[in-house]
Amino acid sequence: MTNFGEKTTIFGKSAENPEVQHKNSKYQSREALAGVLLLLVVLPESLIYSGEIKIALLLYAGILVALSLISIFVKEKEIRNICQVFLLLPIFRIINFSVPTFPDYSLISFEYIYIPMIIPLTVIITRQQFTYEQLGLSFKKIWYYLPVSIIIGFILGQGESFIMQTTPLIPDLSFINILKLTVVMVFFVGITEELLFRSILQTRLEGIFGLRGGLVLSSLIFGLMNSGFGSPYEILYASFTGFIIGYLFYRTRSLPFIALVHGFISVFSFGIIPYLGHGLGIF
Repeated sequence: MTNFGEKTTIFGKSAENPEVQHKNSKYQSREALAGVLLLLVVLPESLIYSGEIKIALLLYAGILVALSLISIFVKEKEIRNICQVFLLLPIFRIINFSVPTFPDYSLISFEYIYIPMIIPLTVIITRQQFTYEQLGLSFKKIWYYLPVSIIIGFILGQGESFIMQTTPLIPDLSFINILKLTVVMVFFVGITEELLFRSILQTRLEGIFGLRGGLVLSSLIFGLMNSGFGSPYEILYASFTGFIIGYLFYRTRSLPFIALVHGFISVFSFGIIPYLGHGLGIF
């Protein structure tokens, strides 16, 4: 038997070192688990789009219980981390459907959805010891990113408003209403969703499937869970938007930047464009 790095030769046949085989098997098991969990998100979301909301929520509840038990009793740290990250998705969806609507002031609904999400997000971030760099907690170049985020928000908001036929969330375009909408969409929706889908989910998927795989898969999940009524065009555009935001996060590793982008997309598509029209009446 002759050693050649990590491989051995036995009677002219090469065989991998057992340690390498174990490592490869470990990576494959992580990919398989993440693949199954991704499918477990696709299934209830598909049921929601087909009108089977009760069945979808029951399925999400079952997934939530199963992932919670795995996170408690499974000893392998990487398996627990993956399950804990995916556990956030059923929590997000169940909270989303549990909050009552407020016809007279619809922005309140967002506060009731996104404030509770801070608790499980904080728990996962703390337990898994995410670094500031992984989370993108940096305010470098923020004064440069602010105008850039408004421009990107305007461009992507045009597409979102056109494809999803968005309706305004504010009664008029007074300064105070635009300010309220901006605060809710940046500091509640933007920061919370970007922590979930980019800082946590995309980062973990990058560790399993690589940078490209993590970016694409997190974008698809984002699109599936943020596509309004679930038409193919809406899912495709929401996934495209998620890909752009995810790529910006990959390039800048700045959570404030992508939260601003996310927020301004919604400000334009759910506030300004429904009143002024596409192009804001300029063209």
